[in-house]
Amino acid sequence: MTVQRREFITLLGGAAAAWPRVARAQQQTAPTIGFLHEGTPEGYAPQMGVFRQGLNEAGFFEGRNLKIEYRWARFDNARLPELAADLVSRKVAVIATPGSPAATLAAKEATATIPIVFSTSGDPVDLGIVASLNRPGGNATGLYDMNSSLLAKQLSLLSQLKLNAGPFAALIHPMSVYRQRIDEELTAAAAILGRESEMLYAATNREIDEAFGRLASKPVAALVVVPSSFFFVRRVQIATLAIRHIVPVFHQNREYAEVGGLMSYGSNVTERNREVGHYVGRILKGEKPADLPVMRPSKYEFVINLQTARTLGIEIPPTLLAIADELIE
Repeated sequence: MTVQRREFITLLGGAAAAWPRVARAQQQTAPTIGFLHEGTPEGYAPQMGVFRQGLNEAGFFEGRNLKIEYRWARFDNARLPELAADLVSRKVAVIATPGSPAATLAAKEATATIPIVFSTSGDPVDLGIVASLNRPGGNATGLYDMNSSLLAKQLSLLSQLKLNAGPFAALIHPMSVYRQRIDEELTAAAAILGRESEMLYAATNREIDEAFGRLASKPVAALVVVPSSFFFVRRVQIATLAIRHIVPVFHQNREYAEVGGLMSYGSNVTERNREVGHYVGRILKGEKPADLPVMRPSKYEFVINLQTARTLGIEIPPTLLAIADELIE
């Protein structure tokens, strides 16, 4: 073997031995973020894909230059403080809590220094998450989709239908951070339209069934489902029960109308999760959450499921057909 060849083989062997060290060094320098949510990975899988898309567009790819520690409470919110504390102990670079205000509040309680990126349907100022929308201050920022503030608009749209004389009702999770405000807004908005109001609570599949069962003996004019991760993953169950009990149901997210809900009016949940990924990426690149204003939607979508309307025997007036962003046949 020539001297040159021996030197080449030695150099090649040394480089090959160095490759694992380089790979380990790259993995060690990749930032780790935490993902905290009140729901389940199975129910949130499509939205997780969109969240990762936002990260990718910001230049971060899980498994390549980013690690993600996932923590799911599986709708046992009592576990959220423990899960948040665990992420803090691991010194993650950012904690993302999209669509989970209870998780956001748990993260805020656990740390005043690690950046938190949230999305919420309730006013984050009222919830104590940020000081103001334009200047969040502190360690949290994100998106306020305002969907839980649309009750008056939704009831106004519903009032254009030929409904029975019953009250307007809202279905809400009993542990919802919006509970008191929704109760007040529902009462006020229904009164303006000359209607009574009623709150229905459900925290399990059985309680959702029971809530619709009660409507059979005490019919309501229509039901509004308040934004909730718990209800979101049970949207097919809710749509099925609404048709079975002949209840017009209004939702905030188009995903409900797509599986059989009568109507939806609100901001786009998919876009919301993508933007959370963007904000996480910006913070990983060095921007401060205190300097990033809380984003608000520039557009709301109004979707009508015409097939469901026909099944319920509801005629959609031309005024609503004209302003709908999408009609589902």
